[in-house]
Amino acid sequence: MTRLWSGSLAARFIAFTLLSLVLSQAAVFLISWDEHGQVMRKASKGEMLSRCASLVRVLEATPPDLQDDILAASNTTSSRYWVSSEGPADPAAWRKEAWEHLVRPLPRVVFPGYGPMAEPRIDPPAQPAATGSPDWLTVRPEAWPLDRPAKFQYLDGGTGMGLAVRMENGTWLNSAFAKPAGEGFWNAQSLTSLGLTALLLTGIAVFAARGITQPLRRLARAAEAFGRGQPVEPLPETGPDDVRRTAQAFNRMQERLVRFVDDRTRMLAAIGHDLRTPLTSLRLRAEFVADDELRDKMLSTIAEIQSMTEATLAFMREEGTAEATRTVDLTALVESLCEDLAELGHAVAFTEAPKIGYRCRPAALRRACRNLVENAARYGECARVRIEAGAQNVDIVVEDDGPGIPETFREQVFAPFYRLENSRNRETGGVGLGLAIARTIARHHGGDVILTNLARGLSVRLTLPASEAAASICAAADQDPAPPPLVLAPAPGR
Repeated sequence: MTRLWSGSLAARFIAFTLLSLVLSQAAVFLISWDEHGQVMRKASKGEMLSRCASLVRVLEATPPDLQDDILAASNTTSSRYWVSSEGPADPAAWRKEAWEHLVRPLPRVVFPGYGPMAEPRIDPPAQPAATGSPDWLTVRPEAWPLDRPAKFQYLDGGTGMGLAVRMENGTWLNSAFAKPAGEGFWNAQSLTSLGLTALLLTGIAVFAARGITQPLRRLARAAEAFGRGQPVEPLPETGPDDVRRTAQAFNRMQERLVRFVDDRTRMLAAIGHDLRTPLTSLRLRAEFVADDELRDKMLSTIAEIQSMTEATLAFMREEGTAEATRTVDLTALVESLCEDLAELGHAVAFTEAPKIGYRCRPAALRRACRNLVENAARYGECARVRIEAGAQNVDIVVEDDGPGIPETFREQVFAPFYRLENSRNRETGGVGLGLAIARTIARHHGGDVILTNLARGLSVRLTLPASEAAASICAAADQDPAPPPLVLAPAPGR
């Protein structure tokens, strides 16, 4: 539940909608409950007064020997009637007597073919003498239809009421009224209504949340693809104002970034092209230098400048990510690279792995792997290459037996033209762009290059975000034991 709450905008939207429904219902209940109770009490009081007045007229118009039958017939589940010779004096004592009459069950009536009818039970309050009116109350003339006064009191804090009125023969008619406790506000009908309302609001919230989350998911997919260098179609600029403005901002950002990269790549290509002419001219003029040593130094410097220029242009081309993205067998790509380097005399060992389909720019990724493997074979005596497929990442790991890289230099070695090897010999140190190009390519694929020192040597991990195909291979790979490393070429004297 916590994961759903933290990870789903739709779940939060639905939860807040249902919470607002519950709070609004609770507010309505608190506001209307007191008013509802007052209305019910007034209606019950009016009914009781009217029935008592009618019963007084009937009793006064009938012979005394029929009064008991009339009183018994007038009793209901919520009202009791009895006649006393003395008028009520103490309100608490009369109230206690009234509750005794109310809780006394009525004679059960049995109809032919049916069982006896069950009477609802009326429970008196815990302290009936202390919960009602402290004294007798006078009924207002406009609410009492007879011309004689009546004594009235409340039996409890609910609907319990009592009335005593003197008849013409000097006796007193006593009436007690109290309805049994009902189901309350949260009954089956109200809960059903609340459930249907919650279901309806949930459907509306789901529909509204989908209208919000779908453009966000589309934007996230487009941003992820664009960050990995894949071509992305402009997002549809539709929907509410906020969503439409977000899509417009993303489209403008994508257009500006593509234009900026293209302009910079074209500018550097033009610079590289223009540099070839003066470099060729310098090489030709150097050939006419009579001093052999000076001529060799000049030609070496010109060759180094040309090499750095070509490497810089290659580095910028990788940042431009002009290559199309497609799905390839990542295992076959790395294995064929290792085989090619082994044929050139490098000491490379590749650990066989299951086939992994991966969507990438294969030429760029092959170049990044080549740079890492060549560095390991050149500076670390040998290169051990393997592929690790996990649920989140696919890692290409290159390990060697070299001296490693001090921790203080692990970030600096990714800077263009930075070399730990201090000589300017291009045969031993290169131009210092290998790791920079490898990290640029990895980050264009959504990954990175991580360096870790081993007990002996260095581990270089090119990590890539796992695709669905790569994730499915991981489970199969866990069931089979890892095959032994495939040594493609022995270390020639290293």
